[in-house]
Amino acid sequence: MVEKIVGAIVGLFSGFLTIPFGKEIVVFIISLMPILELRGGLIAAALLDLGMVPSYIISIIGNVIPVPFILWFMSSILKWMRNSKHFAKIAKWLDGKVEKNKAQIEKFGFWGLVLFVGIPLPGTGAWTGCLIASVLEMNRKKSFLAAMIGIFMASIIMMILSFGLLKNIIG
Repeated sequence: MVEKIVGAIVGLFSGFLTIPFGKEIVVFIISLMPILELRGGLIAAALLDLGMVPSYIISIIGNVIPVPFILWFMSSILKWMRNSKHFAKIAKWLDGKVEKNKAQIEKFGFWGLVLFVGIPLPGTGAWTGCLIASVLEMNRKKSFLAAMIGIFMASIIMMILSFGLLKNIIG
C-alpha cells in the first residue's frame, strides 16, 4: 500500500525527473512529508533507481529537517489550532494520534521514543513521535537525540527492505 502511495506521489512530482538532480529532489520532498518520511523517500528512491548512498543521505536529511521545529513549536501550534475554527478538526485528529500512541512513549521515555520513531510501522515515525514528545513536554534535547537514533534505525531497516539488501546478503 505504501508503495502505491509513494508511486502516486512520485507521479505528482514527475516534472522534476527531467531536470538535473530531479530524482534527488523528489526523494527529498517525500522524506520531508509527514506519514511517508524517509520510509517513503527510500521506497521512492528504489523505484526511481537512485543509488543507495545518495538515497540514504537525502532521505535522512529530509526526515531530520522538520524534527527540531516539531519539538520546539508543535505544542504551541497545536494549542492555537484547537482554538481556530479552520484548524480545529486537524487539531482533533492530531490529538487523537497523540492519545493513541502516547502510552508507548510515556512508559519507556527516551527508549520508547527511539523505538517509536525507529520501527517503521504505519502511524509511527519522527513526525508523530516528536509531536507526542512535544505534547508530553519531554526534554527537547533528549527527544531530538532519541528521534535521531530512531531515524537512523528506521533508515537501516528501510534500506534493507527498499533495496533488497537482505536477499543479496542471504542468497
